[in-house]
Amino acid sequence: IDVEHTAEEIEDMGKRDLKELNSRVQVLLAHLLKWKLQPSKRSLSWRRTIGIQRIEIETLLEQSPSLGTRLSEDLVRNYARARKRAVLDTNLPAQTFPPQCPFSLGQVLDEAFLPD
Repeated sequence: IDVEHTAEEIEDMGKRDLKELNSRVQVLLAHLLKWKLQPSKRSLSWRRTIGIQRIEIETLLEQSPSLGTRLSEDLVRNYARARKRAVLDTNLPAQTFPPQCPFSLGQVLDEAFLPD
């Protein structure tokens, strides 16, 4: 066994999983923001995206439990990126969206939570 090569492969897999986790959290946060701030535009598509992202995040965390600690560490950065996505998706001014994440990590991951 090529230990060095195997270690690099494992490290690369961890980076790939972390990138996917952060991307899914950003999409989820952007949709939660849109859900909260554009109630007249709520749709089944938005609800579906929110649900699918939560399922995929749960799956990633089951496969790589060590990524769970990164969720809270990366929430501020992921929210900032999600806010930018929401601005692009909605064409609303950035000031429309709270500068800090208005949701707790528990709310973000809670399959029953939808902001009012």
